[in-house]
Amino acid sequence: MKANKHIQRDGQEATKIYDDRSLANDYRHLSSILRPGMKVLDIGCATGFISKDIAKLVGENGKVTAIDNTESLILSGKESHQNVPNLELIHTDLFDFNPEEKFDLVISARVLQWLSNPKEALVKMKSLLKPNGQISILDYDHTNLNWNPLPPESMQEFYKTFLKWRQEAGMNNKIAEDLPSLLEEIGFHSIEKINSDEFYNEEKEDYKSKIGIWSKVAGSLQMVEEGYLENDLRLKAIEEYNQWIETEAISMTMKLNEVRGRI
Repeated sequence: MKANKHIQRDGQEATKIYDDRSLANDYRHLSSILRPGMKVLDIGCATGFISKDIAKLVGENGKVTAIDNTESLILSGKESHQNVPNLELIHTDLFDFNPEEKFDLVISARVLQWLSNPKEALVKMKSLLKPNGQISILDYDHTNLNWNPLPPESMQEFYKTFLKWRQEAGMNNKIAEDLPSLLEEIGFHSIEKINSDEFYNEEKEDYKSKIGIWSKVAGSLQMVEEGYLENDLRLKAIEEYNQWIETEAISMTMKLNEVRGRI
């Protein structure tokens, strides 16, 4: 399930980001299609905090199987959710996952954005569904990030480089917009696209932390090591962006769609 290049997802800071997620806040429309007794597969579950919320809604007669290819995140999730009997967390890659059972619903949140082969991943997901099963993919259009007001030039330059790095690694920067056509191409029907934008402003308690995600992304040396970025610019982007958050930032909107289809 890996892209040609990717920012590492393990580490304490990354784990905390995943631990702070919930179904209500971070996959907010999904509950409308969850039913007691459902068998659900969550692909790229990280530490399983959204998976855990789904398990509560499908109830004791339902089950959530949640997979991720980062072992440390699965181990953390197993410790956190050991008292959720209808949740199973498995360390595996999607393409190595071949269960005997099929699922009523397959979901994947913020995962396809990192893949260089999203269509192949969707075909694999389709193979794991029961007849008339449903898929739900939640993901970003990074080409439509909106800051108000614009951040410093150093961060704007960093972000342009980030998009270029992703594109040259084969990742789709606007996967959220392309998902409906991809699902149609591989045989899904009843396709829906649901706006799930993430909007952060000072009315939200954690908005500075959420807007600060780009300082965390810039904290990685990967693009410097691969020759895409000078380290001085990276450090300047972090410093000036953090200052902008404290003094000028009003809001940030990240374009996010949930796209559903049936087989």
